[in-house]
Amino acid sequence: MTAPASSVTDARTLADLLGGLADVDDRGLYFEGAFVSWRDHLAASRLRASALRGRLDPARPPHVGVLLPNIPEFSLLFGAAALGGFVLVGLNSTRRGQALVDDVLRADCQLVLVCDETAPLLPNVKSVPTLNIDDPTWTELLESAPDRTLGDVSPDDLLMLIFTSGTTGDPKAVRCSQRKFAAPGVMLADRFGLGSTDVAYLSMPMFHSNSLIAGWSVAVAAGASIVLRKKFSASGFCDDLRRYGVTYANYVGKPLHYVLATPERDDDADVSLRIMYGNEAGAADRAEFQRRFDARVVDGFGSTEGGVSITRTPDTPDTALGPLRAPNAVVDPETGEPSPVGTIGEIVNADGPGLFDGYYGDDAATADRLRGGMYRTGDLGWVDADGYVYFAGRIGDWLRVDGENLGTRPIEQILLRHPLIREATVLGVPAEIGETVGAVLVAPGLDRASLDEFLRAQDDLGPKQWPTTVWLTDEVPETATFKTARAALAASLGEPSWRSDPLAG
Repeated sequence: MTAPASSVTDARTLADLLGGLADVDDRGLYFEGAFVSWRDHLAASRLRASALRGRLDPARPPHVGVLLPNIPEFSLLFGAAALGGFVLVGLNSTRRGQALVDDVLRADCQLVLVCDETAPLLPNVKSVPTLNIDDPTWTELLESAPDRTLGDVSPDDLLMLIFTSGTTGDPKAVRCSQRKFAAPGVMLADRFGLGSTDVAYLSMPMFHSNSLIAGWSVAVAAGASIVLRKKFSASGFCDDLRRYGVTYANYVGKPLHYVLATPERDDDADVSLRIMYGNEAGAADRAEFQRRFDARVVDGFGSTEGGVSITRTPDTPDTALGPLRAPNAVVDPETGEPSPVGTIGEIVNADGPGLFDGYYGDDAATADRLRGGMYRTGDLGWVDADGYVYFAGRIGDWLRVDGENLGTRPIEQILLRHPLIREATVLGVPAEIGETVGAVLVAPGLDRASLDEFLRAQDDLGPKQWPTTVWLTDEVPETATFKTARAALAASLGEPSWRSDPLAG
């Protein structure tokens, strides 16, 4: 195998890594049968950097929102940002209505790029213009762009804002520097022995850190090619592996589970896939995927913030996250003291922020995340006698659905708009991987048809926020301070009143 491009240890920025691909014609980006070499990709990225720089007010943060599916234009724009043209703001296309507008404003976007498919998702924002890449105006802008000098970038330069999922209120914009993409890209490319003959498969949404950090940046560091899939498809996964000779793929949440649900073929183990890297795959799915495709599945633990990363080793027990290695620790959330073996505590980075660059425009949230000189994940865990750490839940009331954290309160507030719903408590319903959304409702006279019709009409309810399991009850247990006693409520629940799937019909 060709030596990994990431063996160049002085590549400290994503721009450094891209520089090594400037003359590469035999590798690049594949999308739906089309191909663009890395040489042409970088030229197109420089053009976009120049064009958009001319549209930005130099007195304001150079933030450009991108509301696009996984298409080549997203990759070209990310490359443009990496070269120092602007700061890319990844807008979550599962967000809706005012919630999406709030993200645009919270990130100080000067403009937002959309396409015909995503333009209807974003209501008009008077102070922030949009540019549709499917419109002739975009082509004209690119054709008239001058050849600008972008200047050098440094490891700590802000490259992208990636939103959290709003587990404790409004989503927060995570500051992602050049080093936050370059360092993991180099590390993972070296770890997996990836090089110029490899082909990386990207099907996770590009507004998410998993796709860009564990996919795009790894391919660039390796000098490999990328196969871009507009949207993950379990039925199309195996065909793509064979068609493009994919050797590396990344995932978050349930993709392995969905792929394994497709009919098995006699030649599944003959595909070229060597490494499947991601997080939150169940132990049974990891083992079955490896058996069926003869590919190594490496499952890790981390978050968009990047403060803590835990990776499974070959000897890690099936239900553990991996070995607990310094500076990671499990501590008492209140005192910060190490938790004894077998005792639940909070998973932290005891040395500080790690790759966490802070939240944009939210110093208070940043300070809270770094209380006591530690990076606080908000996740609970415990360590066994052999030093392996296990996930034990989350501090606060949020859910983990398909690889994303969802706050319960925003969903409850939407439910309470229904005229028949008096009280609403949203909680997680354990699934084979992660959770689904459950709702306990005090709502005399409510039926499933009425609720489904109501939910479909809420333009700020994302598809992953839809309650798929519903219990109707006359009352919910309360604490002495009139707060819902969630543990007691969950323990008291019997069979649900109904189950539904918003995507089934």
